[in-house]
Amino acid sequence: MTGRLYVFEGPDGVGKSELCKRFSDYLARSDIASLALSFPGRDPGTLGKHVYDLHHDPGRFGIKQFDPAILQMLHVAAHLDTIQRSIIPALTEGRSVVLDRFWWSTEVYGVVGGANASLLRKLIDLELEAWGDLKPTAVFVIQRGVPLRPEKEDLWIRLQTAYEALARREAKNYLVVSVDNNHTIQDAFAQILRAASPVDSGGANRVATNCREASPAERAHAPYGFSSLAPAKTTLVYDTFWRFATERQAIFFRRLRGTPPPWTEDPILAVNKFTNAYRASDRASQFLIRYVIDEGSQHINEVVFRVLLFKIFNKIETWRLIKSKLGAISAAEFDFKRYDRILTSALESGRRIFSAAYIMPSGDRDADGGRKHRSFLILLQRMLRDELPMRLADCRRMSEAFLLLRDYPMIGDFLAYQYVTDINYSSVTDFSEREFVVPGPGARDGIRKCFDSLGGLNETEIIKLVCERQESEFSERGLEFQTLWGRPLQYIDCQNLFCEISKYARVRHPEVSGLFGRTRIKQKFRPSLEPLDTPKYPSKWGIDEKVAASCTDRRTGELPFLEFAR
Repeated sequence: MTGRLYVFEGPDGVGKSELCKRFSDYLARSDIASLALSFPGRDPGTLGKHVYDLHHDPGRFGIKQFDPAILQMLHVAAHLDTIQRSIIPALTEGRSVVLDRFWWSTEVYGVVGGANASLLRKLIDLELEAWGDLKPTAVFVIQRGVPLRPEKEDLWIRLQTAYEALARREAKNYLVVSVDNNHTIQDAFAQILRAASPVDSGGANRVATNCREASPAERAHAPYGFSSLAPAKTTLVYDTFWRFATERQAIFFRRLRGTPPPWTEDPILAVNKFTNAYRASDRASQFLIRYVIDEGSQHINEVVFRVLLFKIFNKIETWRLIKSKLGAISAAEFDFKRYDRILTSALESGRRIFSAAYIMPSGDRDADGGRKHRSFLILLQRMLRDELPMRLADCRRMSEAFLLLRDYPMIGDFLAYQYVTDINYSSVTDFSEREFVVPGPGARDGIRKCFDSLGGLNETEIIKLVCERQESEFSERGLEFQTLWGRPLQYIDCQNLFCEISKYARVRHPEVSGLFGRTRIKQKFRPSLEPLDTPKYPSKWGIDEKVAASCTDRRTGELPFLEFAR
């Protein structure tokens, strides 16, 4: 057989069928004879079409419900028919086959659906017998953090997990390519094309294919990737975005070196308060990492409890108040009444206990006596009772943890994303900050100021696109951006930078209104003559030694003054 078999797999809602179609179209444009098929099949007059209709509309045939194993038996019968009638003849003739689903779906949906394990194994063995020695050229496993359309979240996550386990197992037998479709569909397609390019035929388990690299003319007609911003159209604020990021990061390093103020010649940055280019460098994040996460028991329950308690108020003074009254902050000893007395007393004395950084929902004022903090203390109780910390630790993706947090009352998309990012600073989870992002209201406003048109992309895709392009964007402008000791900007940092450029542009570009039409910056910057603390970052980032080395005073061998002294 001289044809190639390309398989696209993954649960419903990951964009698999769309990518399968794009790949088929690409082969056709490249003059590569191919045949696009799907399991079980939808072509009229085929067994696969009948099985598809039975599966998706059983009531039409007077069937109320299928036994899970019987349903997979029908699918296998349709697969066998397609293999013998269409796939093997096409490959024998030298045509490539692009197949939407494989026997993998039988196993995954059968296992997750509760099919009898022994019977399911026999059905899969039967299909493998039909495939014989034929191996796919490549299996593209499409992955996403959240589905593209509404799905049952628990079921969908279980399907994703089962596909990942199967992909690891089968990667020993043939090429398995994980395709990240958390960006745009165009970027996912670009990953597929890279994997399908010619390689050294001597490489084990590598693609050896007649799908050649696309020519410039072919690329002109192919879906765009991340090589440019097109079709999104930028404004002059987009250029300012990169200059703002560069200067804000330069201010951070000037302060860290102990340079006396003023730390910038930019009049807007000099008098107004802006967060750092890197979220983890901000005052609250630094306090969280050093004194909330790293101090105290490292048991999962305790770490997550401390992080959530701190982030609910997001105010260092509130944390210190609670700790001064209790001596230690512990999930195991959490007492609603004690915490309520401390916080109510603070409010009655005129103290603010919530930071103004986030707009926090009020909860049920009637049930909680008009005190917002009580709603959140009750929420913390519920999270501990639900064993949320352990469930978060079991999550394999940031998006999965995000969904767990978002499921609680008073926690919407933005807060859930902020909280999962903070928990991820600890050792409880180890998610990539390049996996998932949720734009807040400020970031959406900043994006609309930077772009006249998003070109069909959404704000999430814009953040990811901009983050991926950061090196070229700085370079094209001749900007020397100082990374965080080798760590480039992550999605969360670009999300924050869009929020900050929303504020900055109110003064620099007042003619650009954005979504909300705000015209002034409320918070003013009050400089401190004390040098910054030597920053501390999550140990998993592997940069703390570089930070300490660069912050060491060469004359005394000592580190700078610790701003967050207890």
